[in-house]
Amino acid sequence: MGGKGSYGREGKLPRPYLSGVQLLMPLVLSVSLLAHAQGGAPSGRSDDPQPRKLPRGVILVKGAWSSASDEATPVPEGGRLANRVYSNPYFGLTYPLSSDWTETYSGPPPSDSGYYVLAQIRPADTVTGASRGTILISAQDLFFSPTPTRDVLERIHYAAQTLPPEYKVERPPTEVRVSGRSFVRFDYGSPVAELHWHVLATEIRCHMVEFVFTGRDPQWAEGLIQEMNEMTLPWQAGLTSGRGGGEAPVCIKDYASGENVLEKVDPVFTEHEFNSVPVRIVIDEEGKVKHIHFLSAFPDQAKAITDALSNWRIRPFQQDGHPQEVETGILFGRALPARTTDPAAP
Repeated sequence: MGGKGSYGREGKLPRPYLSGVQLLMPLVLSVSLLAHAQGGAPSGRSDDPQPRKLPRGVILVKGAWSSASDEATPVPEGGRLANRVYSNPYFGLTYPLSSDWTETYSGPPPSDSGYYVLAQIRPADTVTGASRGTILISAQDLFFSPTPTRDVLERIHYAAQTLPPEYKVERPPTEVRVSGRSFVRFDYGSPVAELHWHVLATEIRCHMVEFVFTGRDPQWAEGLIQEMNEMTLPWQAGLTSGRGGGEAPVCIKDYASGENVLEKVDPVFTEHEFNSVPVRIVIDEEGKVKHIHFLSAFPDQAKAITDALSNWRIRPFQQDGHPQEVETGILFGRALPARTTDPAAP
């Protein structure tokens, strides 16, 4: 990816594959992910080097990766930072940045629980002093999240309630407006590390899309948060309206199940593997599967599932009396364990 570093997966093993939340941070959400993505818990330095090794306690599986049935349909991980603008066609957002920002590392790939590191952005090497900080853009697929929360507001409140004692809440979860859309904001800090985290999150296409600003100087972060009003977002973005529609499919959890499935063929796997295979599909107006996005799958699994889904027929979705494309999730293979406590608690 143009010289960027990236995470890999090694060893074909049965895996209790950790979610992206577990993989990179001590909290249930990504509210402190950036510090972990840069090499562990907050160290007191906002200019720590980028990661050179994977976090502890992670089992990586060679060959299980994200893929899609076609290259034309946008996918969540398809966003890019170019010419000081982060653009993500899947989420319909563009985020202009001031000069001297760069993205050095990409990845890791989406986790089995639908967590994405969309972009890790840091100042250019010419920037020094207290204004030096970092920006993380992430997304959590709400179809596959293992935490006991239903929406973005609940997830951020859950993060605040499970904040480890060494961190201090500086702003409790509060609803705010960003670029004309509803977000929830949550700030916290580490008195020992002298670092501050500023989290802003909203829902787009049944994903929690999150912006995390990390640094020593809260005023620096406030300036960046104000600049977020220059973003363009789809009209469907918001804490209660992020369900797709318009140019994007309507997203409905578990739509391809029960009586909605009119014809079904189960995939036939040539090898017995122990991973979960989360899949997002887009169903066209006639009830046929037109697009498949594998968050994490071996190539043979992807082929078997693609072959099977091509024979599925699903009840067409109607909205206001008109057929509408719908996007939903299906989990093949081993089910992800439900969690009622912080999955990454120390």
